[in-house]
Amino acid sequence: MSERDPSMPVYGIAVAAQLSGVPEASLRLFEAKGLVTPARSDGGTRRYSDDDLERIRRVTGLRVEGINIVGIRRVLDLEDENAGLRDELADGRS
Repeated sequence: MSERDPSMPVYGIAVAAQLSGVPEASLRLFEAKGLVTPARSDGGTRRYSDDDLERIRRVTGLRVEGINIVGIRRVLDLEDENAGLRDELADGRS
């Protein structure tokens, strides 16, 4: 049996909230502030992936450290940019 792709959106908001330990309202806020972007089903229902859950855990960890939403957004943007640059560098070496 093959492993599931961690980017595959499979969890509804209630399950994502339970798995991440974050209230549904906070997940909606995170989305509104651009911290996480869950996929949407054809009917418009949010669907979270394992990658989304990991990002939510990162957001909550940064909040615990005392970083505000704007700061968290900047940290995540920089981490995403860094990961993209690493991927480009790795592709160039192949």
